[in-house]
Amino acid sequence: MHKEVMQIIRERRSIRHFKPDAVPRELVTELLDAARHAPSGGNMQPWAFYVVLRPDLREGLSRAAKDQRFVAEAPVVIVVCAVPEQTGVRYAQRGRELYCLQDTAAAVQNILLAAHAYGLGTCWVGAFSEEAVGQVLSLPAGHRPVAIIPIGYPERPGRSTSRRPLEEVAVFLE
Repeated sequence: MHKEVMQIIRERRSIRHFKPDAVPRELVTELLDAARHAPSGGNMQPWAFYVVLRPDLREGLSRAAKDQRFVAEAPVVIVVCAVPEQTGVRYAQRGRELYCLQDTAAAVQNILLAAHAYGLGTCWVGAFSEEAVGQVLSLPAGHRPVAIIPIGYPERPGRSTSRRPLEEVAVFLE
């Protein structure tokens, strides 16, 4: 994990084909530690991380994610949930509807970048039925699934994608 941060950001790709090799629990713990160090509004940390190792549950998540097979094929899947009321206590409606989603998105990004730094592949899956994910994992009330992250050793490198030029996306107000 000695790569420069910008190199890790630029090299990270979505991976949808995984080797069957197990991911050591110590690495999974490192990814979770990276996630919990993400910034959050008022340091409320409105997240919960469900580490799914059981094949039957990964299969259920795959079905909940519009039958995206690679979700079931990854040896580890982390489901990141927002806990809106945790932020709502301090920030009311804006905390429940926005801050908790921003915060969990930052945690997801930390997982993706840390995984890449450790030689693991990931994909941020957002196309899924929240209700179905909740049923598969028996989520407690108030835990809203925000992302499904399949994790494993890449079977092959991810596809490089283009990025819009800075001139199209950045506005300097001087």
